[in-house]
Order: sequence, then structure tokens, then C-alpha cells
Amino acid sequence: MVVGLLLVFLVLIGLSLWLRVRSYRDSVVGIETKSSPVALAVQELVATAGGVYLAIVALTSFLKLDMPDKVTLMTVGVDPLAVTAIVLAIVQPVFTRVVCKIFHR
Repeated sequence: MVVGLLLVFLVLIGLSLWLRVRSYRDSVVGIETKSSPVALAVQELVATAGGVYLAIVALTSFLKLDMPDKVTLMTVGVDPLAVTAIVLAIVQPVFTRVVCKIFHR
């Protein structure tokens, strides 16, 4: 009974959100939107991290390396490949800038 009510409640929340998004899209049909620099930077970070993650997964699969599914860091379980991809995507622009400064003097 409780599960059924919870399911109905979740469906109603989803329907409400869908209708609100639809209403919002209809209200801004003629307005041209611009992405903020922060939104573009986050989008680029996620895209880079996703590409790095796929490359790492393909490499570990090709080399048949055994990787743990989760690593616990301070009571939070994380995927080590995903964390590696995010860290590499964050460090990449800094590394690129340092290399350009060193070799383009």
C-alpha cells in the first residue's frame, strides 16, 4: 500500500515537472538564449571527462586489468576510473598551459 502511494506520488511529481518544463519552453519560444561561460566550462569539463573515462575503460578492458568496482573514501563509495577521469579532465588545462609557457618562450 505504501509502495503504491509512493509510486503514484513519484509519477505525479514527474508529470508536474514535465508540464512545468513544457510550459516554460512554450513561454520562451521567440527568445534567443545564450549559454553562460560557467555553463560552457562545465559542459566542456563533463565532455572531456566522459571521453577520458571511455578511453580508460577501453584500455583496461583491452589489457584485461582487474580494477575494483568501488573504492571507499571517507564513507563515500566511488568508481576509481570515474574519479581518475574527472581528475585528469581538471588537470588537463593546467598542464597544457604550463607546457605552452615552457616551450613557447
